[in-house]
Amino acid sequence: MAETMTGEMGAAMDRARDQLSDAAKVAKDKAEEFGRQAASKVEAARGPAAEQMDNAAATLHQKADTLPGGPRVTGAAHAAAAKLAEAASYVRNHNVRDAVADVDRTVRRYPGQALVAALCLGFLAGRLLRPES
Repeated sequence: MAETMTGEMGAAMDRARDQLSDAAKVAKDKAEEFGRQAASKVEAARGPAAEQMDNAAATLHQKADTLPGGPRVTGAAHAAAAKLAEAASYVRNHNVRDAVADVDRTVRRYPGQALVAALCLGFLAGRLLRPES
């Protein structure tokens, strides 16, 4: 009788383990599919995003000389426009996998700064998403 109960418990545990394994596989498959869909959407948006960044950089270069504040402001505006154009080129020439690898390398190289940047971005996102009071 004890052997029968032990066998039944073992079989029940095996079924539970199989169900858990199946559920984990389904969850993993869905997460992978979600990741592929997200990457596909980002890939589709890369070209238009780079185009908009280039347009903004060109506009900033055009308007830089008319900004008040003298040569320092003009120089800062041109420098910002150049960085924006550089970022547009990066977006145009690197896919999602490249960008993730670059972020990973940067975080590993500068962990403290990456943590501060993540905290700042989280704070800003929280402020932007918080309902008006």
